[in-house]
Amino acid sequence: MASLAGSSISMQPRQTLATSRVSGLKLVSFVNRGRSSLSFRLRPDRLRISCAAKPETVDKVCEIVRKQLALPSDKPVTGESKFAELGADSLDTVEIVMGLEEEFGITVEEDNAQSISTVHDAAELIDKLCSEKSA
Repeated sequence: MASLAGSSISMQPRQTLATSRVSGLKLVSFVNRGRSSLSFRLRPDRLRISCAAKPETVDKVCEIVRKQLALPSDKPVTGESKFAELGADSLDTVEIVMGLEEEFGITVEEDNAQSISTVHDAAELIDKLCSEKSA
């Protein structure tokens, strides 16, 4: 469990904590028994908290996006990659969503599909839909 008070973060030691620093930005991730994680992006002026998808889901989405867009192996595709920046137009995005539906055995509603702009967005939605499906 994490709590925020002012500019400090306190945690109970039940979860795994990983930190890294990228050009003045500190990224802190918490993993709860491999099921889900939280990411905290700490900047001097703000704190951004988001629920993160499973790393294996992100990796699989990266593979599918690379395949659908026929990207060369030297083109980096990460969780932060935006489909538009990878060269995807609206038809490519529809094909990516269809590939994800097929791979993961899910159905993505149109309004959910329209909210996907990054690999991470897609992976979070997939994890959510898969957990709803198995519940």
